[in-house]
Amino acid sequence: MRFRLPPTWKSNKFRLIFIPVVCAKRLGYLTCRAVMPSEKFERVLVLKHINKMETDIPQNNSRAELVHSNEESTETSPSERTIRDVKIREWIMVFILCFVNLINYMDRFTLAGILQDIQTYFDVHNGKGGLLQTAFVLSYMIFAPIFGYLGDRYSRKNIMAFGVFLWSITTLIGSFMTNYWLFLLFRALVGIGEASYSTIAPTIISDLFVGDVRSKMLALFYFAIPVGSGMGYIVGSETAKAAGKWQWGLRVTPALGVIAVILIFFILRDPERGQSEGSSHIQTTPWTEDLKDLAKNKSFIFSTAAFTCVTFVAGALAWWGPNFIEKGLKLQMGENNVDSDSSTFIFGAITILAGLVGLTLGCYLSQKLKPKYPRVDPIICAVGLLISAPLLLGTTFAATYNIALCYVLLFLGQVALNLNWSIVSDILLYVVLPTRRSTAEGLQLLVSHALGDAGSPYLIGVMSEAILNLLNKSSKNEWNDFKSLQYALFTTCFVEILGALFFLVNALYILHDKQKVEKAIQEVMDSGSSARGQLVSIETAHSQIPNNS
Repeated sequence: MRFRLPPTWKSNKFRLIFIPVVCAKRLGYLTCRAVMPSEKFERVLVLKHINKMETDIPQNNSRAELVHSNEESTETSPSERTIRDVKIREWIMVFILCFVNLINYMDRFTLAGILQDIQTYFDVHNGKGGLLQTAFVLSYMIFAPIFGYLGDRYSRKNIMAFGVFLWSITTLIGSFMTNYWLFLLFRALVGIGEASYSTIAPTIISDLFVGDVRSKMLALFYFAIPVGSGMGYIVGSETAKAAGKWQWGLRVTPALGVIAVILIFFILRDPERGQSEGSSHIQTTPWTEDLKDLAKNKSFIFSTAAFTCVTFVAGALAWWGPNFIEKGLKLQMGENNVDSDSSTFIFGAITILAGLVGLTLGCYLSQKLKPKYPRVDPIICAVGLLISAPLLLGTTFAATYNIALCYVLLFLGQVALNLNWSIVSDILLYVVLPTRRSTAEGLQLLVSHALGDAGSPYLIGVMSEAILNLLNKSSKNEWNDFKSLQYALFTTCFVEILGALFFLVNALYILHDKQKVEKAIQEVMDSGSSARGQLVSIETAHSQIPNNS
């Protein structure tokens, strides 16, 4: 028999009473559901207050919902996301970060493209020419840990906007200086601004993505290093050539910097720290505790030591490479047959292409091999350095008798060197807790630049001058100028081998340290779901992981 509603149930009076009652019940269900222990707790202070309450009611640690919704969740787990799941807003944020990183490195290496003109203008030799880059990197490395500390605790968006504005305005003002020491001072101030951005930007990417998607986004972000460096050579030299003054080569990136500040301040969003790993409620710890944990993190220590060797080589090659090749060309074809702007343009183009190939290849190898060989990341970096060393050594010999072979060896050597940029950053992000990553980035920049590219341009310049003095005792000629710089650049090959050894040692510890971080994050998440909300020490996780992991 078919059930039929009584006629009175269809009346308007019934509807006025029945519908509000149903809505009230539904609202009550949603309210109760919002406070179920299975949901995320967004207020750590409230959790702490709950912990202090004494109650005889047993705690419900169940993650199961009492009532299941008929609608299935369509959200993809962060660890299961692919590049196709990236949202448009996230793509826009990555584009902004990549754009700023690009002009960051453009500004840094514009000077290298017009170095000969600057040395002639200020009447300085190789020693003071290299000091320009050293002063920049010294201020950069000193302020990197400071911005790392601030980036773990305050608005990263505002810090980056301030930094980009600072280096843009100091670059512009520096281009008007007529005194070498004042020009040197403003190059040092540029380093302060750039430190704020380079320290913080990778941590924003780490809080947006995880797993393979994070690796791909980091590779995209670090394309800016070789591409921006190469564009710096080209833009600096070509703009100076078109304007007739080298100063105009320094006035391009400040205009782009203004655009970057606007994009950062009005469009970029600062994600919660640890958001991508589901641990956004994790608390920061005192800076001294952060430093102690990082000092005990062997993967961080050895990857930083290896990366220091990489920056030493990259800094020396970027600063003296165009000058060295130009000297080799003059010995081949004669003084009047060499266009210095053309050689700088070719060097910049090779740097861009080698960076694109090297970063893509490094990211591809990491993603393909890591599922089967979890320790492969530092091994890829080590192999890249061992391949790069003999190729760059061959470049120094080929420069005087076969320029085509010289460019081929230079390209292959830079491809092998660029394998490691995004991988090293990815290593840091997965062996360090989310709330310590900006600090770790700052410390890594401090050490790698202090012992790497802060001193390598100046060291190579001083070594070449010392060798030149020795060679000139017997006779003075153009070959001595070339050979003095060639012999000084030989040191980069030995440093690459040392860096490869550090990466191989890193491979022994990386899996263990990665599991420590994963364990600590999981315990923080578990403590949040059970209404404790307290930060779990990474030392606790360390004690629960076998040493042979």
